[in-house]
Amino acid sequence: MATMNPHITERRHTPERRSPVGSSMARRMGAIDWLAMVLMIIGGINWGLVGLMNIDLVATIFGDMTTASRTVYGLVGLSALYSIYTLSKMAGETHRY
Repeated sequence: MATMNPHITERRHTPERRSPVGSSMARRMGAIDWLAMVLMIIGGINWGLVGLMNIDLVATIFGDMTTASRTVYGLVGLSALYSIYTLSKMAGETHRY
């Protein structure tokens, strides 16, 4: 007579479809991760404009070294440091497998 739960030796082995690297990369990004990514993109675009056309977009919008522009520069720097932390955490997860 067939049972609902076969013996452990009778069960088929199905390999994991996801790769170990993909599983750590597939985790959903939280709000802080998205904010850090957006700020780094803003910073990258600003540095690209400074390098190519000598235009500081943040200073143009908020003023040269005003509190607002210094806050934007500080947030871009903090987001870069946070992304270094996130990258090192993701690299550590891939070495566990």
